[in-house]
Amino acid sequence: MTDREDSHNPDSTPDNPDTPTVSTPDTTRAVSRRRLFGASAVAGLAGLAVGAGGAVALKSSGSTAAWPRSAELVTTPDRAAAPRVSGLHLQFGADAAREVVVTWHTLGSVSAPTVRYGTADSGFGTAVSARTRTYRDSKSGIEIQAHHARLTGLSPDTDYVYAAGHDGAPPELGTIRTAPAGRAKFRFTSFGDQGTPTVGKIVDGKALNDNLGSQYAGDITSAVESLAPLFNLVNGDLCYANLSTDRIRTWNDWWANNSRSARYRPWMPAPGNHENELGNGPIGYQAFQTYFTVPDAGSEEHAQGLWYSFTVGGMRVIAVANDDVCLQDGGNSYVKGYSGGAQKRWLESELAGARADQGIDWVVVFMHQVAISSADKANGADLGIRAEWLPLFDKYQVDLVLCGHEHHYERSHPVRGTTGSETLTPKPADTRKDVVDTGKGTVHLVIGGGGTSVPSNHLFFPGDRCRVITAVGNADPATGKKVPTYVLEDAPWSAFKDAEHPYGFCAFDVDPGTPGGNTTIKGTYYALTGPTSELKAVDTFTLTRPRADR
Repeated sequence: MTDREDSHNPDSTPDNPDTPTVSTPDTTRAVSRRRLFGASAVAGLAGLAVGAGGAVALKSSGSTAAWPRSAELVTTPDRAAAPRVSGLHLQFGADAAREVVVTWHTLGSVSAPTVRYGTADSGFGTAVSARTRTYRDSKSGIEIQAHHARLTGLSPDTDYVYAAGHDGAPPELGTIRTAPAGRAKFRFTSFGDQGTPTVGKIVDGKALNDNLGSQYAGDITSAVESLAPLFNLVNGDLCYANLSTDRIRTWNDWWANNSRSARYRPWMPAPGNHENELGNGPIGYQAFQTYFTVPDAGSEEHAQGLWYSFTVGGMRVIAVANDDVCLQDGGNSYVKGYSGGAQKRWLESELAGARADQGIDWVVVFMHQVAISSADKANGADLGIRAEWLPLFDKYQVDLVLCGHEHHYERSHPVRGTTGSETLTPKPADTRKDVVDTGKGTVHLVIGGGGTSVPSNHLFFPGDRCRVITAVGNADPATGKKVPTYVLEDAPWSAFKDAEHPYGFCAFDVDPGTPGGNTTIKGTYYALTGPTSELKAVDTFTLTRPRADR
């Protein structure tokens, strides 16, 4: 599944704050950088992308290439000869300051899938051919083609415009903001367990469809976009296609909802149990692996793209695939141990490398299933994660772990080591809640209220208790799932849990501080409230640690 490396240097024209112009056949209009790249980026691009009576195409300048060099946009009659551009989205490369992948998908084959891009001043002057990856859904027999254009040699902390498309269809437009190189301030967001906002009906206020979605799945996307993060982390269980009657339609609905944000900022995913779709690839993740191109971790083909890392400023971000180590049987097939230990070896190498790097202050891991949970009659914490991952998190002083799986919000104290219990209960290293020294321990967040119609915020145990999966037995004939064994334990690690609000996400503002001092991350959990899903800051905290170059 390895992509071809298409390396094209961007136009060397420096970014200029002066107002550039975009020409159309009947008018020349000024498009300010603020309009293209600021809070109103969507509106600005919509103005570029819609022409009177037709679709936008790049104006030919005599070039024989499918996508000409001209940065001018013209309106042409709509053509239906080719599949439309769907699900346009971005992914960072391993060095988020210099590499971005632009991806879209189609039903059916296309010719010359290409991305043209440049700065606001230089226009769409550089072309990159996309590499096409396919999968055929085993349930419907429908083939999906995903087109991935790798943009390399970009300038750090720089705004770009791009147009993605192929022969016979109008292109779709977006913007890119590359990450800073070296320590800098930035914001990112995170949540898991979204589903789709496509609702069949609402009964007694509850959304009903066959993939656990709800109208709040759309509200979450709007809310994330309103904060304009540099990137967003999706902590598994993206659209729940493995539960749906029509997997392809469910993925399309998810992309239709999220492309309105993901075409302007990378949405970086970790796979969850509901990305495991029976018959789609040797271990069920082929749809996930086809739709995304993430940094290469050197894994075997069947596991490619399921774990990876990238660097933003002074932060190393690491995605892991928990179904490899979880005890719980949660997908369409039971795949525990599919990497043969390769993921664990890779993870330790990544963690050791990050902590040895004097340019890296923060190590953030995001994944799906959890090591902590105070909810009864939900999934519970998984002993497999505690046994396999937490000793590594302790050894290499991981600062922050972001999860989904449980459909609520919960935060732990910084934890390190165990209390000595058979369930490997994480041991709190400190109990201060507002300012947390992550040099003492790792903070775990459960952020699983991304939109699913079955929230678990109403299932919290009274007091501080946790239910842990410690083993699985034979499959239950009624469900086909291996029957879990649960053990109840005290939860001294629990710092905050939101029983009131079912839906929300976290925003993180990274401040590198000054040489010789501390660096901080301000975390805010925003709940969606009221009939229009207004944002309410429910939990705020500050993580702190000495800079690595101290």
